[in-house]
Amino acid sequence: MDVTRITRRPVSGTKGQEQIQTVVVRVPAPPAPPAPSTLPLERLALVALVFGRERAKALLDGLREPEARQARAHLAGFAALSSARRQARVAVEFGVRPDAAARLKALMEEAPEVLRRELFRRLPPYHRSLFPERQVEPPDAAATPAVCALAERLIREATR
Repeated sequence: MDVTRITRRPVSGTKGQEQIQTVVVRVPAPPAPPAPSTLPLERLALVALVFGRERAKALLDGLREPEARQARAHLAGFAALSSARRQARVAVEFGVRPDAAARLKALMEEAPEVLRRELFRRLPPYHRSLFPERQVEPPDAAATPAVCALAERLIREATR
């Protein structure tokens, strides 16, 4: 980009006269705006499905065509998942529920002692701190594979 600058300098030896000098200065063009950041289309599709259900496809139509096409493809993939897998994906993408601690406390209060021991044994360390009166015990004969599977499932449901 060219900019013209005019300067006035007095001419040496004469009173009241000025010499006008015109200078053309090259100024670098301003930097190009950054490229638009890529949208997290996979997460958008997941949110649209979780909150919009039947309207999810219509919600994604507001995107530009290439992004809308990609988001609809992600949406179709999420819609094909089972409910449990979809919930797991939401938990992985967006974290545990904000009320997970309260839900785990309620679960521990309602569960029978055998299940309570297995629940505590399978809790991650940061959730074990909710129950300072308990300690991890080795699995016993009462903890059948069905009880173990139930404990894992209940923990997943309480935290997702």
